[in-house]
Amino acid sequence: MKIADTTVVHNLGLEACGGGANMVAADVKDGKLVRIRPVHYDEQYTKDELNYWTLTGRNGTTFEPGMKSYTPPFPLVYKRRTYSKNRVAHPMKRVDWDPHGERHPETRGTSKYVRISWDEATEIIAAEIKRVHDEYGPYSILCQADGHGESKAVHAPHGCMTRLLELCGGYTVQARNPDSWEGWYWGAKHAWGMDPVGQNTHSTNTAQDIAQNCDAMLYWGCDLETTTSAWGGQLASKLAYWFDDCGIKHIAIAPDCNYTAAVHADKWFPVLPNTDAALQLAIAYVWLTEGTYEKDYVETHAIGFDWLEYYVLGNEDGVPKTPEWAEPICGIPAYRIKALARYWARHNVSIAHCNGGSFIRAAFAHEPARLEVYLLGMQGVGMPGRISIKFIEWTLFGMTSCSPMPPSKLAPSTAAAYNGWIIGSNADHMIAKCHVHKALRGESFSWYGHGTAANDRPDQFVKLEFPTDGNAGIKMLWSDNPAFSTSLNGGYEYQDALKSDNLEFYLVQAPWFEDDARFADIVLPICTKFETSDFGTDCDSGQWNAVIYEQAAIDPVGEARSDWEAVQAVAEKLERYGGVYKDVKHRMTGGKTVEQQIREGYEACGIPADELDFEAFKRNRYQLIPTVEGWEDQMVGLSGFAQNPEMFPLETPSGKIEYYSPSLAEHFPDDHIRGPVAHWIEAGDGHDDRLNSERAKKYPFLVESNHPRWRVHAEFDDVEWFREIETCKVVGPDGYAYEPVWLNPSDAAKLGIQSGDVVSVFNERGAVLGGARVTERVRDGVVYMDHGANSDVIVSGIGGLDRGGDINLICPTHTSSKNASGEVTSGYLAGVEKVDVFELAARYPEEFGRKNYSPEYGADVRDYLIGEE
Repeated sequence: MKIADTTVVHNLGLEACGGGANMVAADVKDGKLVRIRPVHYDEQYTKDELNYWTLTGRNGTTFEPGMKSYTPPFPLVYKRRTYSKNRVAHPMKRVDWDPHGERHPETRGTSKYVRISWDEATEIIAAEIKRVHDEYGPYSILCQADGHGESKAVHAPHGCMTRLLELCGGYTVQARNPDSWEGWYWGAKHAWGMDPVGQNTHSTNTAQDIAQNCDAMLYWGCDLETTTSAWGGQLASKLAYWFDDCGIKHIAIAPDCNYTAAVHADKWFPVLPNTDAALQLAIAYVWLTEGTYEKDYVETHAIGFDWLEYYVLGNEDGVPKTPEWAEPICGIPAYRIKALARYWARHNVSIAHCNGGSFIRAAFAHEPARLEVYLLGMQGVGMPGRISIKFIEWTLFGMTSCSPMPPSKLAPSTAAAYNGWIIGSNADHMIAKCHVHKALRGESFSWYGHGTAANDRPDQFVKLEFPTDGNAGIKMLWSDNPAFSTSLNGGYEYQDALKSDNLEFYLVQAPWFEDDARFADIVLPICTKFETSDFGTDCDSGQWNAVIYEQAAIDPVGEARSDWEAVQAVAEKLERYGGVYKDVKHRMTGGKTVEQQIREGYEACGIPADELDFEAFKRNRYQLIPTVEGWEDQMVGLSGFAQNPEMFPLETPSGKIEYYSPSLAEHFPDDHIRGPVAHWIEAGDGHDDRLNSERAKKYPFLVESNHPRWRVHAEFDDVEWFREIETCKVVGPDGYAYEPVWLNPSDAAKLGIQSGDVVSVFNERGAVLGGARVTERVRDGVVYMDHGANSDVIVSGIGGLDRGGDINLICPTHTSSKNASGEVTSGYLAGVEKVDVFELAARYPEEFGRKNYSPEYGADVRDYLIGEE
């Protein structure tokens, strides 16, 4: 039965764990999505009803939220994602995996699949759960229940299986790591607190403060024109343009002239990847030797400053951290470093971030993160026009204080309707994400800190071990986020772990046949947002927070079910075993319908009881939460701390900025990589990725990898409309659409490479193919590829080859440092060379000859299904 013609409202952010952003209206005709467009608030609200706000800046300029949603590209194309050629339409089983015989783990990633029924699939899954429980115990099932999935609540995209397994004895879970905040999480929290992720959480009214008082904004590794598309919309772009109108200078610091630098920056400092710490130390040196920092502020607002001064001036190691010292390391001429330092010292300067990139996701990223806090402190952070702000995640973890805009009265929550894994729960049986490959191989290991994005700073001092006492280790992996190899580090090593004979069963439930799903033993087809009814929010778009009645727009594609429904189907089959499984479906769901859960979610979302009206909410499809009264009088950012640090302390043990961290000194006295004071780290803890290293003779480029302009890791890599854009793909001589590889003209000339050539980016871990894009928008010595394109594996595992251009496959496996379990996905060494794709096609005829592949949309699931090729 086709759903009648209608217009529905959904959030299309990728918060995944119950949050939401990017509210849109979607028009349905004849049972199909036909258009996705912004929501016009003025159709239901007046400005007075919303307590409409206006910011004022210099030169009489003003900034307003507007009366429609500012929808970015990703939501606008979502119907193409919904109807992708790579949708999983029915359950599939790996053809040579036999749960009653030979399982052939070694052929994961190369085996094809056969179509099976939901009944057969859930029978097998239930039997495997029972077998693993009986032979090894409940904690031998690892749940991959986190990531950048669709924003759902009732039909939570990540972790519904944990609700079932908790009732059957327990489970082990992969931690939701701080994957876009690594350096701040493992470093900056030890300098200025700011739980949970280490970025400034005191941003209230800072947009107006910057517009009135700031002279320059440093966009440090920040691309607000790209990263916000999945997590907040285009109000951030409008804000940056307004800062232009206010006369604020924009200074971009990044190895590439990214999209923000291209349209906003007055100056570009093309720092080499993962060398920001050298640049920062040199700036501090200029200030110290010229006496141009806020000495009185540092005296009253910080501890341990003399330790930094001792190191920067060279008293510790005999090497003063001068601009001349930094120049060959970071690639910025000494005179430019001095000019930047002196300008900063004479003006009100703020720093902007939008997460990710080499600045924060590289080896030792905790050092530049701490050094940024040090520099902000040296120039009086919290004084007018001197702050750090984010252009994204404006109500992170429900904190309205993260937003530089006037906040809504509250940040609504979907918790009462949420059926997924709650970040930080199941702490006694959790594996930090960057160590999962070890567990899949059956190893025993230890690390510090649970490593979820929700853990506080003291958690980093807790030593954890796997497996826990009396447990057998991981034997089954149940994933609703099969994207490790396109999202994290050490992708090729992770592929090898998936092929380990220690892993007896690998189950995936997903809407698309992408990435690690191709290694699964069974794949279940899952609905997208528009195929289910749900309760949603939009709290990150910067205008007004909202709750949304998300009516199903279309019928499920093929035999797809929601994650919640899929887990219920498994629960039904488990019940036949009795015992701990008796009535487990009812115990899990409480017998509630989806409509009942939506109502419960709405009524408990935080909106005052006198403002709740479920029938009106359902009829109107969304409800906006007005701006808080008196927002103009709320304290500006860190101004309270700047004016009175005793009354308004930071969340550090001392309440002040800690240039020397007593906590790190106490808990890790022998850690010379993440010591109590941030340093320049040349190599260590498994990392040797500097251009002056011996390895650089073989791998002479530093890899820079950011959030993609036209994708979110592998998501949206199948959208035809994006692939029509010149910068999205490079079509090679064989007709394949390759992931772009940006090279500076000087480097390309030395290698004999021209735009359009197919190249290999490689190191000892393997190689990925891409299409050369020769451009001045990336500096020399750097090879640039966006994070995690949809992999197209030619040879899997260490030493492998990927045609899809998934650069995460050749990332290091070692974490940020030995006591900091952060991912390393940028700033490492690689080589580049031109390849003959026709010679490769002759060597790998099957892999290069997938019949249903199209450069217009990419991979097609039919190429992996026997009988449907």
